[in-house]
Amino acid sequence: MSDLSRNRLVNRRDFIQRATDTAKLAGLGAALGIFNRRFAAAAPNPANPWAYDDSKARRTDPKHLHYHEAGHFKCARPSPRCIALTQDERLLVGAGKYLTEHGLDGAQQSEIALAEEVRCVAPAPDGLLYVGLRQHLEVFDRKGRRRETWPSPGPKAYFTGVAVGEADVFVADAGNRVVLRYDRSGRLAGRIGEKDKARNIPGLIIPSPFFDVEIARDGLLRVSNPGRHRVETYTFDGDLELAWGAPGWAIEQFCGCCNPINLSLLPNGRVVTFEKGIPRVKVYAPDGVFESVVAGAESFAANAKVCGPKDCTLGGLDGVADAKGHIYVLDLVAGDIRVMERNPTGT
Repeated sequence: MSDLSRNRLVNRRDFIQRATDTAKLAGLGAALGIFNRRFAAAAPNPANPWAYDDSKARRTDPKHLHYHEAGHFKCARPSPRCIALTQDERLLVGAGKYLTEHGLDGAQQSEIALAEEVRCVAPAPDGLLYVGLRQHLEVFDRKGRRRETWPSPGPKAYFTGVAVGEADVFVADAGNRVVLRYDRSGRLAGRIGEKDKARNIPGLIIPSPFFDVEIARDGLLRVSNPGRHRVETYTFDGDLELAWGAPGWAIEQFCGCCNPINLSLLPNGRVVTFEKGIPRVKVYAPDGVFESVVAGAESFAANAKVCGPKDCTLGGLDGVADAKGHIYVLDLVAGDIRVMERNPTGT
């Protein structure tokens, strides 16, 4: 007999009984559903052990804060990118297509308009200003007159840092992942930081357009290697002398995809590091021993929100130190500068 024939033989009593049983089951199921929904609403969601949680790193232990804010002012132009300090103690801020000069109190002194966005800037000992655009350098005098335009090293160039000595100009090229050494006439004289097993140089890792170089008083370069989470010391000829720093959540370490993004040097040779993602400023001894925090992520609320796992090209800090040890912290998101002063007791 077919299934269809069997179905036709079901009598009225069987049909009613089956309907009743089905209704009972449906009612029980509905009741269970309501119970489960109520239970689920009342029960707390279990913690995800694999969740990305950086909340601890965003809180700074007060014992590490050895600086306080002594001043605070807005930049003259929005979207600042870089900051430098001249020998006569004028702050230079690159923002958009403008290079603005401020006094240490924030008062605007002068301004230079450029054809492209300013990416980095550094004053020379003789007063000339070396302004890095995305793919080339331009040289100005203090009155804003363009003296030279240097050729680009190639289509991949992306200048993010510049440092000028008596006879040399060093450019951090994030696009080519190398520090370019020029003489003061613009002739390319060397490439620093490229992978070289024979010289025990592992190479620079630059995941985002943040990469810096500074000339220290000891005659050596300090170079950020953000993808390796460390600071490296090189001779002008490109020999790697020292490297320090490590990835991690501890305050002395560097977290995120790529930190530190910028550097500055204090008069006593200590290194100031600037970070993004969890924006903070820290001080290290010349040999890389962590010493203190200048400002933690709590000081840069808006900045701390813009850089995350999906986009690491936004946010961050830059800064410079003056002869008295004050640190001028440039917030690339808020568009302001905080003047940080060391506590009198050193704590």
